Amino acid sequence: MENQGKSPSLFKHLRDILILPFTVTVIVPYWIYTGEQGFIPGNWLVKGLGIVMMALGLLLFSLTVRLFASKGRGTLAPWSPTQRLVVSGPYRYCRNPMISGVLFILIGESLLLHSDHILIWAGIFLFINTVYFIFYEEPGLVKRFGEEYVAYKKEVPRWIPRFTRYKGRNTVG
Repeated sequence: MENQGKSPSLFKHLRDILILPFTVTVIVPYWIYTGEQGFIPGNWLVKGLGIVMMALGLLLFSLTVRLFASKGRGTLAPWSPTQRLVVSGPYRYCRNPMISGVLFILIGESLLLHSDHILIWAGIFLFINTVYFIFYEEPGLVKRFGEEYVAYKKEVPRWIPRFTRYKGRNTVG
């Protein structure tokens, strides 16, 4: 684990981004993309929606990585977790907006490239993360942050954002 109170280096953030989301959004789609049009139409409207989804996903992902570094003092990787619970920004509406950002990028790629294989990969990615969060991540957060996380978890949904922001008393940021 990182030194208490000190945010991980830029190198560690870049390393973890390359290992996890870059692999998920670039390397795996490159491997599975066949170039054949599946059931997703390849018209300009669908491609435009794909570009918008990718841009929104990248924006959401970038914002959450910055919050992890500045407020949480950790990276997105489980081997270098945040030292403080982050419940500001998009985390006030959804417990896992970073994963949502990556999912938006994958769905955007599937629309832009009209690739049903990438869309199926997006579904697999969501399933894997749901299982991971339920059985590993969330119990670990309860151990690390105790009642603060339990209260947050009770009020803020895992994937589908709430309409009002979370106003927990011990929020960071």
